[in-house]
Amino acid sequence: MSSTDTLTPSQTSTNAQVLDATTHANIHDKLARALGIKTAQVNAFVKLYDEGATVPFIARYRKEKTQNLDDAQLRALEKSLNYERDMATRRLKIIELLSTQGNLTDELQTRIDNATSKLELEDIYLPYRPRRRSPAAKARAAGLDIAAQAVLTQNVTPTDALANYQVQSSITDESGNEIEVDFNDIEKQLAGVQAIIVDEWTQALDLLDHLRSSFAKTASIVSSVASEEKREVGEKFKDYFEHSESLARLPNHRLLAMLRGRQENVLGLKIEGENAPFIEKIIKHFEIDAKAPTERQEFLTEAASSLWKDKWRPHIEHRLLTEKRLTAEAAAIDVFANNLQHLLMSAPAGRKVILGVDPGIRHGVKMAIVDAQGHVMLDAEDKPVIATVYPFAPDNKMTEAKVVIDELLSTYNVDLVAIGNGTASRETDAMIKEILAANDALKAKAVIVNESGASVYSASELATDELGNLDVSVRGAVSIARRLQDPLSELVKVDPKAIGVGQYQHDVNQAQLADSLDKVTQDSVNAVGVDVNTASPAILAHIAGLNKNVAQQIVTYRKEHGAFDSRESLKNVPRLGAKTFEQAAGFLRIHDGSNPLDATGVHPESYALVDSLLAQTGKALPEVIGNDGVLNSIDTTALAANDENVSVKAILDELAKPARDPRPEFKTANFREDVNSIKDLSEGMTLEGVVTNVTAFGCFIDVGVHQDGLVHISQMANDFVADPMNRVKPGDIVSVRVISIDEKRGRIGFSMKPEAEKPARPAAKPATANVTNNDENTSRPRSNRPAGDKRPSKPKRQPSSSNNSDSRSKAPRAEKAEAPSKMGTLGALLQEAGVTKVKK
Repeated sequence: MSSTDTLTPSQTSTNAQVLDATTHANIHDKLARALGIKTAQVNAFVKLYDEGATVPFIARYRKEKTQNLDDAQLRALEKSLNYERDMATRRLKIIELLSTQGNLTDELQTRIDNATSKLELEDIYLPYRPRRRSPAAKARAAGLDIAAQAVLTQNVTPTDALANYQVQSSITDESGNEIEVDFNDIEKQLAGVQAIIVDEWTQALDLLDHLRSSFAKTASIVSSVASEEKREVGEKFKDYFEHSESLARLPNHRLLAMLRGRQENVLGLKIEGENAPFIEKIIKHFEIDAKAPTERQEFLTEAASSLWKDKWRPHIEHRLLTEKRLTAEAAAIDVFANNLQHLLMSAPAGRKVILGVDPGIRHGVKMAIVDAQGHVMLDAEDKPVIATVYPFAPDNKMTEAKVVIDELLSTYNVDLVAIGNGTASRETDAMIKEILAANDALKAKAVIVNESGASVYSASELATDELGNLDVSVRGAVSIARRLQDPLSELVKVDPKAIGVGQYQHDVNQAQLADSLDKVTQDSVNAVGVDVNTASPAILAHIAGLNKNVAQQIVTYRKEHGAFDSRESLKNVPRLGAKTFEQAAGFLRIHDGSNPLDATGVHPESYALVDSLLAQTGKALPEVIGNDGVLNSIDTTALAANDENVSVKAILDELAKPARDPRPEFKTANFREDVNSIKDLSEGMTLEGVVTNVTAFGCFIDVGVHQDGLVHISQMANDFVADPMNRVKPGDIVSVRVISIDEKRGRIGFSMKPEAEKPARPAAKPATANVTNNDENTSRPRSNRPAGDKRPSKPKRQPSSSNNSDSRSKAPRAEKAEAPSKMGTLGALLQEAGVTKVKK
């Protein structure tokens, strides 16, 4: 299993079962030290986790047991626990294999015990891995080991060591299988002897460690065009046709771009470094210069060269590149997960009547109205309230379109108009604002909504189940409206990779990516909670303890028996057993049911405790909920000691603010009405915009001109910014100043620095965002959205990090950034990493 493999719960449980108590204790102590928490906290978490408790449930309802570990700490603990258990299981297996072979020594045992990664473990075992058909194995089977040992230990020439060698008529391996080999002449015999010596030397692991660390400091990665024929078809990789830089300082995004180029057979990659110094170190380690006679010394020197060039250097190169790739993938996945979390936790508009608008030109502007519960409204004839208008070229039916939209807004008392940010979004926004301005009776407000992935949802099986009576082309308008109403509930219906907030999503370990995004989604859903009587199967599936099957069973039961009146009635749902109920119940809300507590975050297991609290007040529950005066008067001294799960304080906090939504207050950016395209921009102009994506090198801002501009990390603040994610989040509304415009190439550069203040360090040349129409994630890509940009030159001195350091290259070049709505697509990946746009 590679170091990026994700363990399933069953695998984790299996691994845990094969480990003894001492190993478990050592793992727990190690995790406590690494995460800066107490061993008792780790022990408590592990016990709950192994009993089947989910992280959201433990974080919310078992705080007393874990001494208040939050969900972020628990997720880190979960990940590390699974990794260490997997490591420990593999460690035991390697020890068993080495012991069976008779190769386990105290030194090897110590190295295995001290290994810190799966790669290191496999490196230790590599020299002892059975290779029955290797040159060394064949030579040993042919009886050449005696001559090899003579060359290693005696002052004899290699030829003399072979003087008494008898060629065998047939050769078999350890299993008795015949091997076809040819050692009939002296040259082949000498080669066999050398292969045995080299194989024996590979067990010098301390020397290998030293050489690997030394080589890592000086090696360079070099990329070149694979062939002349690839120059034109692979133009997007042209910045890497002749490129070289330090492997140790190679930024994550450039490595992933290079690997993509190699995958597409456009680029060739190699690691460059010296050979002579490392061969000399091998010679010195084995004291070859002191060997005699001369023929023996030359023979062993040749073996040392072979050990380095044929064995160790290829292995070292592979390991170094693998380690860099794993680090780059982990960083890319973290960026994706962070962006996804903030997008899912975007402020909801709430229970409003919303007109969803999916803009278009040739195919018209599609519209649908959803009610406060998110259902498509029906007209007097019980038909869905939908419409399509054609205000733009080639139809140019603007007047007719305005009449239709005005009637929809008036008839159905629309509160908000959600306009997708795709093709013709600003033109549609302007048209609707004209309608609103012309009719004072209309109370609606127009809001631009990120529509990434809406078309993916429209064509999905889930959309067919939910909106089967609507044409696919109209479903996008419904989704856009619901996204404004409740982003979390709608976005969970779309594959996160289609939402457009990730980096390099097609180039990382897909199992690990999916696992990370699923956990982010689960944490977000459970932090908010869901109304079990209105929730879709898509969002229910992310509730702690539930899965797709049980979620569907809940919806099916709801359709057959009507709305749930209480949490207790959930136990009647098929496949929803006691353990599942325990994990899920607290996150499922039932409004206007028989028990007011069912609408709160209080878990049913604590209802009796709430009754004890109420008994002190002499009041009914409805009088207590939200009443701080009454709640603060309750004496909890005697009760606190009897509750080992959730503290009384946590319950009182929940009663004070029942089912509090952790998401921020709903706000919208005010786009300037006189700025609708890049042509309307001018340098120095200050605009309000929305952060659409955050990367390791900056953030992208939508100011309503069809393409996002880049605020490079050097333009985010006057002080040093180590991580853009610490300054802004997707969905933030910020003020930016235009610092560069390249209309021809569709690039915009923004700055978030106060204009009057001087920069604390030499300012980098502003970066701007490029334009592309390529989108692998959606069937209907957003028009004129940016996919990347040239990065600015670096300041003279800037602290480096694993995510955004920019090393000196032998072939200097400008870097490009990645687009907010295209993250993870090939175009965005390449352009962000310094690859130019493909010519069409």
